[in-house]
Amino acid sequence: MRRGIRHCHLRRDLALCLPVSHLTQARKVFDIELAALKAVRAQLDATFDRAVEILVETVAHRGKVIVVGIGKSGNIGAKIAATLTSTGAPSVVLNSVDALHGDLGLVNDGDAVLALSYSGESEELLNLLPALKRFAVKIIALTGAPKSSLARHSDVALNLRVPREACPFNLAPTASTTVMLVMGDALALAVLRARGFKPSDYAKRHPAGAIGRALLLRVGDIMRTGERNAVARETLSVRDSLLVMTQAKSGSLSVINARGKLVGVFTDGDFRRHMSADEQLLSRPLKDVMTRHPVCIRDNALAVEALKVFDQRQIDDLIVINARREPVGLVDSQDLPKLKIV
Repeated sequence: MRRGIRHCHLRRDLALCLPVSHLTQARKVFDIELAALKAVRAQLDATFDRAVEILVETVAHRGKVIVVGIGKSGNIGAKIAATLTSTGAPSVVLNSVDALHGDLGLVNDGDAVLALSYSGESEELLNLLPALKRFAVKIIALTGAPKSSLARHSDVALNLRVPREACPFNLAPTASTTVMLVMGDALALAVLRARGFKPSDYAKRHPAGAIGRALLLRVGDIMRTGERNAVARETLSVRDSLLVMTQAKSGSLSVINARGKLVGVFTDGDFRRHMSADEQLLSRPLKDVMTRHPVCIRDNALAVEALKVFDQRQIDDLIVINARREPVGLVDSQDLPKLKIV
């Protein structure tokens, strides 16, 4: 029997020493962690609904989410807290050790606590629980051990048990931290939907960077106006309209009727196309050669909507109109890179 055990260990050790390609190892890690995610997904039940209800109620009463965890779980907790905060659920990370030396001042009645520990038996976290329970808080445990001390002393325990870690020794937190991170995302986005959180709310919390520019900038903020916005009456000759375009340094011109309403567009491309077939082109009025029903966009539309129009219609310039269908500006595709919204 001992010889069989010894041979088993020998085969295992040899297997660990055999050369394996990096690509093969990477795929194995992906396979193990994907299997872990599927396993935890299958374990979801009504306790998830209860956890979301606690978080929604906490935020509705101006409470915050306190995230606690030790080691790798603490690192995952920091990301979960950041996601919650950015999606409208104020959250802070509480260091489990420092909490007992004054940092419990972060906690108030009405807060909710997200306690992260895969084993559910982390000593530092368990030592903190009695102190937390002196406050009127709800505790949500994210653990792989539903019968652990942490789970028993929590109001809700979400089961994150995984078949195995991706570590070849089944020791280093890998699959377990992945499912913990995804569960945090699931909670944050469920709370987001339950609270009716909108893109405009998200933009308020992300005023800088590409996200803020895409969600906050309006077409009216990026369009060319005044002398750089070429506009002419439909009765103006092509010759004179070219001067207007040249002065505006623009490749297109918005054509209006007597009431100032947009009725067409004339571009340098239109000029080239007509020039070869019409010797009298320069003397003709714009209404004879303009493109009617041009593509346009409202001045109060989001700048990101203008990007979609450029992508879909493959145009160089986009006319901007107001509520009275008067051309008030022009968005030139060449300006977009400088605005950093592409």
